[in-house]
Amino acid sequence: MTPILDIAAARVFFDGIFSTPRVAHPEGVAVHADGAIWCGTETGDLLRIEADGSAVSLMGTTDGFLLGITFDSAGNCFACDLKHKAIFRRDGTTGHMTRFADAGIEIPNYAVVDEARGHLYVSDSAGNPGVGVYRYDLATGEGGVWCDGPMTFANGMAMAPDARGLYVVESFAPGVAFVPIEADGSAGAITRPITGVESVPDGLAFAADGTLYISCYEPSRIYRLRPSGTPELLIEDPHATTLAHPTNIALKGEKMYTANLGRWHITEIDLAKS
Repeated sequence: MTPILDIAAARVFFDGIFSTPRVAHPEGVAVHADGAIWCGTETGDLLRIEADGSAVSLMGTTDGFLLGITFDSAGNCFACDLKHKAIFRRDGTTGHMTRFADAGIEIPNYAVVDEARGHLYVSDSAGNPGVGVYRYDLATGEGGVWCDGPMTFANGMAMAPDARGLYVVESFAPGVAFVPIEADGSAGAITRPITGVESVPDGLAFAADGTLYISCYEPSRIYRLRPSGTPELLIEDPHATTLAHPTNIALKGEKMYTANLGRWHITEIDLAKS
């Protein structure tokens, strides 16, 4: 399969190999409402990169290993921590970073905020197969298993554009599952509508037009799935340098930002060229 975009459409947005703080093997990436790019590192640092890529700042730390990160509408950041088996919350007003939720979860990998229902959904990568998704109250952090799977290494997630369910990567299936959110808030029956994403899918992001992007940890590539279409290979880096095992992805207009677990930088991809 020939990629739609040449690797020249991607560039190193911020190189943090020698920066202070260092961008140490980022796993999670998210776009703040002000346009800044945030990421988490293997040392538990939550970092903010200026919208123009000019500087990086430390916004908080868990002294653990941060996986997926996400924001709510108030600018609070939820960060999944591998070492602590917990989700941390950085208050968007005070800047305080505290342990938010941890009930039952083993490997909290990625979180999705559902403000309409007052919940935070978090994938659990433990077990192969294992429990798929936990759910926690956005106000109290209380919760537990929501979708008991089984799933084969539940990983990145995205809320469906119509908010009727969650798309969940199963990295070792490989593919993407869909879990409906029933009227009473419970998890519906799992379906597996997306296959053909080789070999280790990791992250998901929906564009405003309903296009779904799927990033792969291995090989270093990203797929594009248009509504009612089939997965297309968007871009690939056979040398794993500009795209270096991209895990989570985030969109800002016609730009895509990828974390690169294999290196020390954030990548920017110009989607307008596709």
